[in-house]
Amino acid sequence: MPKRSPTLKDHWREQRLFLSRVAASAVVVLLLTAVLVGRLVQLQVFDYQRFSELSQDNRLRIEPLPPTRGLIYDRNGVVIAENLPTWQLVAIPEQIADLDAVLRDLAALGLVDEGEHQTLVDLIRSHRGFERVKLRNLTEAEAARFAVRRHRFPGIDIQEGLVRYYPFGPASAHAVGYVGSISQSDLERIDRRNYAGTSHIGKTGIERTYEDVLHGEVGYRQQVVNARGRVLLDPAEEEGAVAGLETKWPVPGRNVVLSLDMRLQLATYEALLGSRGAAVAIDPRNGDVLALVSVPAFDPNRLAAGLSRSDFAALQADNDRPLFNRALAGRYPPGSTIKPFLGFAALHYEKRTEHDRTYCPGFFRLPGNTHRYRDWRPQGHGSLDLRDAIVQSCDVYFYQLAVDLGIERMAGTLLSFGFGPPTGIDINGEIGGVVPSPEWKRAQPQFKRPEDKVWFPGETVIAGIGQGYMLVTPLQLAHATATLAARGARFRPRLMIGTEDTFEGRFTYVEPEPLPSVEMDDADWEIVNDAMIGVTRDPRGTARTPLAGTDYVVAGKTGTSQVFTVAQEAKYNEEEIDERLRDHGLFIAYAPAESPEIAVAVVVENGGGGSRAAAPVARKILDAYFAARGTGVVEDYVALQR
Repeated sequence: MPKRSPTLKDHWREQRLFLSRVAASAVVVLLLTAVLVGRLVQLQVFDYQRFSELSQDNRLRIEPLPPTRGLIYDRNGVVIAENLPTWQLVAIPEQIADLDAVLRDLAALGLVDEGEHQTLVDLIRSHRGFERVKLRNLTEAEAARFAVRRHRFPGIDIQEGLVRYYPFGPASAHAVGYVGSISQSDLERIDRRNYAGTSHIGKTGIERTYEDVLHGEVGYRQQVVNARGRVLLDPAEEEGAVAGLETKWPVPGRNVVLSLDMRLQLATYEALLGSRGAAVAIDPRNGDVLALVSVPAFDPNRLAAGLSRSDFAALQADNDRPLFNRALAGRYPPGSTIKPFLGFAALHYEKRTEHDRTYCPGFFRLPGNTHRYRDWRPQGHGSLDLRDAIVQSCDVYFYQLAVDLGIERMAGTLLSFGFGPPTGIDINGEIGGVVPSPEWKRAQPQFKRPEDKVWFPGETVIAGIGQGYMLVTPLQLAHATATLAARGARFRPRLMIGTEDTFEGRFTYVEPEPLPSVEMDDADWEIVNDAMIGVTRDPRGTARTPLAGTDYVVAGKTGTSQVFTVAQEAKYNEEEIDERLRDHGLFIAYAPAESPEIAVAVVVENGGGGSRAAAPVARKILDAYFAARGTGVVEDYVALQR
């Protein structure tokens, strides 16, 4: 069989195939090169600024250094709020294998609240893996309990920190306030940059009002970190100093000096313990609040350390409302405590002289009306002048006086003494009272009536003894009493009297703020002052017994205000009604009567008559004041500034 000749190789075809492949490869290379060049242009030109900043952030990190919060002192240099070292329980997320299990075990040891499990999970997961996340403050016992079991909790540790501490606890709670964790609403009202690294902020009282003064200015330090944010070099280390890393130390907050005298504050708190109510003491010469107490109160240290949700809910649900500041926001009918002020109105508008007399048979009737407005003394007081009416607190006298004055004159006089609108004290939470009048009533949506039926004569009658729509706060009552004591001079009540530089210790005094004064004749002041002295000294004075035996002269006035209306023919029997429906007891006073240094207002909820419930509290406050009477440190501070 003949052999097949070998197939010749097609070199031309192979060359074309090779060239087409080279061309395709060249196109791909060119396309990829174009993409690469385009990406380089994008990164190097258009996105240069962005990636330059990111690169810098990958190398350097600014760690905020929170400032130390300023201290709070009373007028004599006693510390009311300070910062104490504490142990903090912290979590390092990247070192925790099973977060849920770890938190359950910590809850079993009582180191975290089981009810906040999910909140803690969310908090920890919101941070980067290497960051330390504060879970809560620990007591010494809790820190020790954890320390012996630390090996069981990888990723959980304890570290040192500072916690706000209030040495006087509940006694100063409503005046000084407390600090708590920064909330979303707090973030909306602060400069977030100045709170970097800070976890707490003032929530109420002085702590909130003077937050800007107490907080200080945040500092920072630069750290060298890797791309994941882990610290490679710190300025606190020697290498950091060599590398030229920058540190700006924080500026601590200024110390705040208050007008409070803690000796008097404690005496006031102890005098009110076991009741519900409030007491305020003011220096009538400048408006300084010497004591401001509301009971029951709460322990601000529990809130500053971190109260669990369940415990805070229990505090809010407490029927005695310990979180409620009765001194600023409790509104009560003033009862007979307004009688001295109406006495001024009677003299000023010449509706009475000091010698005019009114007969009290034990009740009062409006002309042509059968309704009886009863006196607290069923058998009546007989014939009385203005002094006797204040001394014996005769209701019938002031029923008739109210009708003669008219509601407009009464309202105008009370407003001039500071009743009605808020006083403007320098802490948050204050609300105003109510000084009723036809104008006020017309403005209330619940009283929409024809013009000729807006105000009724009977409403004027009961306003004459501080009942009906009339409401005051204990602070307003103390402010008005201080105005009366100062013979018309008025000052805005205040708690902060100055600040102190943390480094230099230099004290800056804040001058009192005068308010429009009450203009009355000197003779009128003497008449009312003498009558109020009679309340505490005359044989028939309503506060003679609780104020007996003082070595200083007290001018005062008792008051009793009804919580509910007693029917026309019914009798009020305290023993037969619910305790929370019993009358409130009130008392106002200033001393020494000849040259007043202190004015006091006391309200005891459901305590009964003012002479029985409130006047003894005022006596303890006044005794404490005169026992500790002295110049005080604040006067030395002021002298240094002048």
